[in-house]
Amino acid sequence: MEKRLRLAPSPTGLLHIGTARTALFNWLYAKKNNGKFLIRIEDTDILRSKSEYETNILNGLNWLGINWDEEPIKQSNRISIHKNHIKRLLEIGAAYRCFTSESEINELREKQKKSGLPPKHDNRHRNLTSKEIQEFISQGKSSVIRFKVDEETEIRWNDQIRGEIKWQGKDLGGDLVLSRRTLGNEIGDPLYNLAVVVDDNFMNITHVVRGEDHISNTAKQILIYKALDYKLPIFSHTPLILNSEGKKLSKRDCVTSIDEFKEMGYLPEALTNYMAFLGWSTKVPESEILSLKEISKVFDLSDVNKAGAKFNWEKLNWINSQYIKKMELPKLKKLIKKFWHDMGWESPSKEWELKLTNLIKDSMILLKDAIDLSKPFFSLSEIQKEGNDFLKDNREAKESLKYILFYLKQDNISKVNNDKAREIISKISINHSIKKGIVMKSLRIAFFGCLSGPDLIKSWELFSESKRDLDLIKRCLI
Repeated sequence: MEKRLRLAPSPTGLLHIGTARTALFNWLYAKKNNGKFLIRIEDTDILRSKSEYETNILNGLNWLGINWDEEPIKQSNRISIHKNHIKRLLEIGAAYRCFTSESEINELREKQKKSGLPPKHDNRHRNLTSKEIQEFISQGKSSVIRFKVDEETEIRWNDQIRGEIKWQGKDLGGDLVLSRRTLGNEIGDPLYNLAVVVDDNFMNITHVVRGEDHISNTAKQILIYKALDYKLPIFSHTPLILNSEGKKLSKRDCVTSIDEFKEMGYLPEALTNYMAFLGWSTKVPESEILSLKEISKVFDLSDVNKAGAKFNWEKLNWINSQYIKKMELPKLKKLIKKFWHDMGWESPSKEWELKLTNLIKDSMILLKDAIDLSKPFFSLSEIQKEGNDFLKDNREAKESLKYILFYLKQDNISKVNNDKAREIISKISINHSIKKGIVMKSLRIAFFGCLSGPDLIKSWELFSESKRDLDLIKRCLI
């Protein structure tokens, strides 16, 4: 039988890394087993659901390379179907109309709190007669539909990640609310647990993979599955993503949405690679740098850890840097050229852009690092104290720069390439007995304003092509 898995995000916020990791685990398992990965937008929360969030979620998944196999389903288009299933549960006696008001519920919870008891509905209207129901309706009282939970029942399932899980009916908080409050004989809009069961059955979902915070929902949903005589999917509950303090990763940790990772300069390939190992491990791969296709070949839910997975920025940064190093120059140049454009920087040629990209790529961790690493090649770098001190304290420093200008003019060199740069430095060292180290440090100060920076010879070629090398050298001689 074809394995069918799904992501069911609620469009009430931006795509969160936790949701993205859940999507990835579903996608990987589907691909490993030649199954299908589907999307269902759970947009029945009318007040909080927004189309822009739906777009953000789908765009984010696309950016990550997590593509779906069938047209996404919108839960809001199926409300009438959900209500028909609630009617069915009413007809078979598995559900009932409950008129407990909000104030009565609050009063009940307050009493339970004072007695040290967990909040739990007392199911006071479970056995109302038809006459009593009509009396409440005639009094203008609103009602919800509740699903009957047998407190003596034990719900159990074999979780692919956690093994056997047991849940007692008495621990589910009383009879389960299936619909929102409404007046008369109408049925209010369906709530999460009912809609999920109906839609997963409709989509023929065979495996439900979601966060461990849904374990209690799974227990409730299994009861609804059985009441509707639906086949149960196989459940898997993934560990939560934790911050450095071992708490659930949240907005307080500054970065949680996929958009933010993208804006910071992380590559989608690096982020999915990192997320795959965030709570999952296997002995098969020899490398931690793996494509989605490579991971899907060895991924298995049984290898997912039970314990929460701590988010490690250093590890993510390292993986991102590895992808940048491996990336083809034209592709990387296209990505970082956007940063140059945003800064208003213009280059002398496309070939020059490729050379600069090649020069800085091994020093990059994030794409946005291209700004600081490229800046000296587009704008004047102020000479720092260490540079000024070196030029002042070493008489040969300025002499070496004068000799550079001399040889450039003598040999009528308008464009310095790597070979010519080495030749000039060697001439100064041999003909004028100035150490190569002095020459190169002096030239580095001229170009970068300090004693550190990228490969000097390759940098000189770039400065020469942009016709800035002479002016940069001359400024040190004023």
